[in-house]
Amino acid sequence: MSEKTKVLIVDDEEIVCLSFLRSLTGAHCSVEIAWNGAEALLAMEQHRFDLVLLDLRMPGMDGMTVLKTIKQKWPETQVVVITGYPNVETAKEAVRLGAYGYLAKPVGPDEIIHAANDAVMQKKWTLQRERAGQDMGTASSTGALGKTRSLAC
Repeated sequence: MSEKTKVLIVDDEEIVCLSFLRSLTGAHCSVEIAWNGAEALLAMEQHRFDLVLLDLRMPGMDGMTVLKTIKQKWPETQVVVITGYPNVETAKEAVRLGAYGYLAKPVGPDEIIHAANDAVMQKKWTLQRERAGQDMGTASSTGALGKTRSLAC
């Protein structure tokens, strides 16, 4: 039996958090909520998360600062940035800092499931490649990653 995928939702809007929670909660996924950047980093210190769904604009610490900290301390954690104020500059900065994805609000349940699935599959694929490279002494390519509609977490 595989361990549940751990997801952290970070957003200061209750309706957004509850919507994402409803979309992702299931038999293979464990979901927690943080209402701001400081709570998110505290949660990260206490638990390892496979995926973080991160708002950019929050009171106190902004999402870019949280993203940078997560990728420095927990580089294996995938982060999908979700913002109500999308623009090319923040998208490029988020990717430069290590975000797996960037979505513009409003985001529907199918988009959240698809983004979460892709990010978790990428993490698993990357970890598998790293293990295979360590076993063989060199990293090797395993080919294209297949897409699936069912949620990996």
